[in-house]
Amino acid sequence: MSVNPQLLAGLKEAMIAERTGIEFYETAAEKTVDPQGKEVFLRLADEEKKHLEYLRRQFESVFNNGSFEPLYERSGIDITAASPIFSEGLKGRLKSAHWEMSALSVGLALEQASISRYQELAKKADMPEAKEFFLALVHWEETHLTALQKQFNYLREFYWQQAGFAPF
Repeated sequence: MSVNPQLLAGLKEAMIAERTGIEFYETAAEKTVDPQGKEVFLRLADEEKKHLEYLRRQFESVFNNGSFEPLYERSGIDITAASPIFSEGLKGRLKSAHWEMSALSVGLALEQASISRYQELAKKADMPEAKEFFLALVHWEETHLTALQKQFNYLREFYWQQAGFAPF
């Protein structure tokens, strides 16, 4: 069976992106002083590690056998809370929470880029299993994006006011 070189290149690209996510979320966990934020950033890093491992397995499977394994695991991030990333206590420290707000912004950009990458790979997939795999990763990354966006939206007005960005 002939292996699609674009698919293999896409998997390699996705592995690099996941490695970037791991490094970012581990750094975010180190730098934030919010205990819940540390925990969630570490959980996000762990999920990105799982993505990386899935991608490695898929690369080996496609390269060696020309086939994909299904992805059954889903994200473990709870997006139902009003503040899914940071504790409520962060609101009281928002004037000096520049790192946390920056981390949310960068995390949003990373997750959106991953979603776009996986959607593109799903579109280009010539095997139904590959399409299903990439769409499952899209869903997983959308969970991360939703949690980060919800947290950012929750804190944005408070942050702008306390950091002196609000014009009123």
